[in-house]
Amino acid sequence: MKKEKIFAMPLASVYQHYVKKVESKGRTQQELEIVIFWLTGYDAVALQNLLESKTSFEDFFNRSPQLNPNVSKITGVICGYRMEEIEDPLMQKIRYLDKLVDELAKGKALEKILRK
Repeated sequence: MKKEKIFAMPLASVYQHYVKKVESKGRTQQELEIVIFWLTGYDAVALQNLLESKTSFEDFFNRSPQLNPNVSKITGVICGYRMEEIEDPLMQKIRYLDKLVDELAKGKALEKILRK
């Protein structure tokens, strides 16, 4: 099985792009982190440690304290793929994060992003 390049990519390298994306649309890094914490169960200290240690996306998701039980409510299309049809579990988690970041950048209310 071919391993996707993004699996080995350090989260820190993509995190910077997430921050730039949401801030360019008037949102904050704090809101981005709320979304990440909701999805993964990490807290601020753990996220900072993961970013500093250049943890890969694969390890980031494999070590996450708890994937939010409401992730199945994250639906729609991201990068041309329907969320519900992504077969690789790790790729699906990465796309969940991408979708949430997109929703944040598009101005969607935080309550709706967190599926409350």
